Amino acid sequence: MIILPISLTIAAGAALLNIWIAMRVGRVRGEAKVSIGDGGDERLIRRMRAHSNYVENTPFVLILLALVELSTGSSIWLWAVGALYLVARILHAIGMDGLGWARGAGITVTMLIQLGLAVAALLTVYLTPTSISSTLTDTVAVESE
Repeated sequence: MIILPISLTIAAGAALLNIWIAMRVGRVRGEAKVSIGDGGDERLIRRMRAHSNYVENTPFVLILLALVELSTGSSIWLWAVGALYLVARILHAIGMDGLGWARGAGITVTMLIQLGLAVAALLTVYLTPTSISSTLTDTVAVESE
């Protein structure tokens, strides 16, 4: 059994954060008495966009985090990246309520993390001398058994 402690922990945190962001949307829906759509309510639109933006970005980060951890092992930098991502998403959600610097910081850090993880994934594949040949050999060996 393979356990990815960083990915599992950050994914759990991301799920809890998703619930918090969704509850923030629900709270404003109740106050604005809007059950479907945004009803033109500016605050609801902002909260809905914060949630949508979260849902648009989080899968990429979690997938990249898990694959990098699986291929390189657990490391302190991956813990830091995962934790920083969650903090960035909290900042973005709060920033969407009007705290401009938090929104900007949140989205900037989110994009930098995605870029960094994408580069790390590519470097892992193309700078690991035996990665392609050993992966193909391992796959063929497992399939032939």
